[in-house]
Amino acid sequence: MKENDIIKALAALSHSSRLRVFRALVVTGPSGLTPGQLCERLDIPAATLSFHLKELSNAGLVQPIRDGRNLIYSAQFAHMNGVIAYLTENCCQGQNCTPVTAPHHNEAHHE
Repeated sequence: MKENDIIKALAALSHSSRLRVFRALVVTGPSGLTPGQLCERLDIPAATLSFHLKELSNAGLVQPIRDGRNLIYSAQFAHMNGVIAYLTENCCQGQNCTPVTAPHHNEAHHE
């Protein structure tokens, strides 16, 4: 993956609404969602959502598929994985890395 592709993907994800849209499509999986479904789930106006979907699509992170009269957007998992692979390439100078797990947002911190 080229550095320019990584920059486009990260720039597209650097907006809170686009990040929410992308995460919703990742959670949904390959079946994807229509723009109407995304508007309802994320409470984003249709015109605004259209702009964000265009930006994510231009970055290669989502792809629209026509299904009759509807467009169905789905996350492009290969591209997402390529971005992650680029960011973690040569991690820890080739040594086995100990994975760090992020705490879940719903877990309470206990001391």
